[in-house]
Amino acid sequence: MKKLSSIVMIAAAGLMFQACNNTKKDSTESADSVNKVKDTTTTGQTGIAVVADDAKFAVDAANGGMTEIQLSQLATTKAVNPSVKEFANMMIMDHTKAADELKAIAKTKNITLPDSVNADSKKAIEDLSKKSTTDFDKAYVSKMVSDHKATVDLFEKASKDVKDADLKAFADKTLPTIKGHLDNINKIKSSLK
Repeated sequence: MKKLSSIVMIAAAGLMFQACNNTKKDSTESADSVNKVKDTTTTGQTGIAVVADDAKFAVDAANGGMTEIQLSQLATTKAVNPSVKEFANMMIMDHTKAADELKAIAKTKNITLPDSVNADSKKAIEDLSKKSTTDFDKAYVSKMVSDHKATVDLFEKASKDVKDADLKAFADKTLPTIKGHLDNINKIKSSLK
């Protein structure tokens, strides 16, 4: 009897320990998980029509685009520098257009994209929303510089490595715009000093 109760206690402790480790996935992790489960051997009718790395690029690009839009929407209301506001409006327009193109490609390839920004992006948006006046402008510009450097790297890698022709064309077409954004925000950053 003691042996049985010891086994039950160990099993219960194991279940509680596992429950504590069961953290909720954010939107990009969920999209990645769904894409991994899909059968890559189909034509996109029931499974995913691209290799896993291509789907991962689409998920990361979608998250980055949504993040830029939300940060820039915040900047249109909080920024005090006219150049920063102008840049934010351009971000919303350009990233919305790219997001629409990516969504259309993802739909034809049966790629699941995130429906909201990931946890890191939510935290960045929340942190930025607490800033005011010139502190906001400097923080937003700094975030745009670092995000666009990472996005240029993501799209350059995709331009070389993506297997799917439509996603590769999307990366190739979008990359010059992102590089233009980086050049533009670097100029704004220099002018804020």
